[in-house]
Amino acid sequence: MNDKPRKSPSPTLPHSESERSAAGRPDWRSNPGFETRAIHSGAPPDPTTGARITPIYHTTAYVFDDVDHAASLFDLSTFGYIYSRLTNPTVAALEEKIASLENGRGATACASGHAAQMLALFSFMEGGDHFIASKKLYGGSITQFGKTFKKFGWEAIFVDPSDPRNFARALTPKCKAIFLENLANPGGVVVDIEPVAEIARKAGIPLIVDNTLASPYLCRPIEWGADIVIHSMTKFLGGHGNSMGGVVVDSGKFDWGQSDRFGGLTAPEPAYHGLRFYETFGDMALVMHMKAVGLRDLGPTLSPMNAFLILTGMETLALRMQRHCENAQAVAEFLEHHPQVGWVSYAGLKSSPHHDLARKYMPKGAGSVFTFGLKGGYDAGIKVVETCELLSHLANVGDTRSLILYPASTTHRQLTDAQRVAAGAGPDVVRLSVGLESVDDIISDLDQALAAAARD
Repeated sequence: MNDKPRKSPSPTLPHSESERSAAGRPDWRSNPGFETRAIHSGAPPDPTTGARITPIYHTTAYVFDDVDHAASLFDLSTFGYIYSRLTNPTVAALEEKIASLENGRGATACASGHAAQMLALFSFMEGGDHFIASKKLYGGSITQFGKTFKKFGWEAIFVDPSDPRNFARALTPKCKAIFLENLANPGGVVVDIEPVAEIARKAGIPLIVDNTLASPYLCRPIEWGADIVIHSMTKFLGGHGNSMGGVVVDSGKFDWGQSDRFGGLTAPEPAYHGLRFYETFGDMALVMHMKAVGLRDLGPTLSPMNAFLILTGMETLALRMQRHCENAQAVAEFLEHHPQVGWVSYAGLKSSPHHDLARKYMPKGAGSVFTFGLKGGYDAGIKVVETCELLSHLANVGDTRSLILYPASTTHRQLTDAQRVAAGAGPDVVRLSVGLESVDDIISDLDQALAAAARD
């Protein structure tokens, strides 16, 4: 039921950009650059029609060769397609591309970022298990982890990520994973991945990193010790505000068989006649389980149309991220010196306490989502958000358009006052997702909105 092998123009991929540089000027076929992979990985010409763009396979099911072929697919002894709730050729191309860009072993795509978080944990968590999560998360993730996941019997333990040792202090015998956002939403906070990865390694549990706001162009967490990477592809990977999707990328490096703690992947699976995923699929065990069990039973399937739109968006990821970061840096510097602004939380600023970590993990730029605080507090924040004309007031990030939001009344509204402050979404906070417009126009719109707030 896994994807059929596809001919790829890049059979051997580099582990890092530095490796590529060290090799001088290698043959692109054996060592393609990031931009080349973003365009070509998972997307060779269609072998049947010659179509250069990956087709949209808008079909629910696939014809079997014969009864034996059907049986082998359902037994997971043959790779191929059965039903589009499980696998689809357009989705498979997307999975191959994002796995390549993250330097992962494989990937499973699904309907949203929240679905990706659920799928990743569902493969190895049981009722009564714990996982540790950073407090600096998107508000929806805090709600999902702290409330909804309790219905599965999973307990999230939230810690302040500013001191990596907090993750070690929170470990329990039932702890199965550590979860963090390396560049936290609503913005500006960079988590030190390496020491947290070492804590997870010593504890024998996987480190899961949400890389949504950085994208693999700015940071590849697997190279810093992460075992699993998650994206809301709705954001920068798609990049145009026109498609929903999530993905889990597995490094293939975590040893699920090191103990009996991860029975979902090591114990016999009754639905597949006692098949053991880790024994059978090795470093593809998690990816296969998420498809064969997670997508089959939970059903958060990514549509082929959304997969196609995200595939198209990913081809320009490098170019877009460059412009996003350039614009965000200029906007942050403007706001930092504005008389109506009390503070700016952007890791690209030298004044940021996260500036050094950003330079370590994201040397190409600190992303384009960040927050700032208004001296006028709540009322000023509402006025600025409602007065902007070029910047769209909506609950998304990673669009080509610049977006503005008041988190306390939207994305973090379900949290308590203390949780909002801890997550960086207090009453004076405004969030920006800086887009690709002319930067002078973005600044002009913010300037007039800040002036309007000062008059009231």
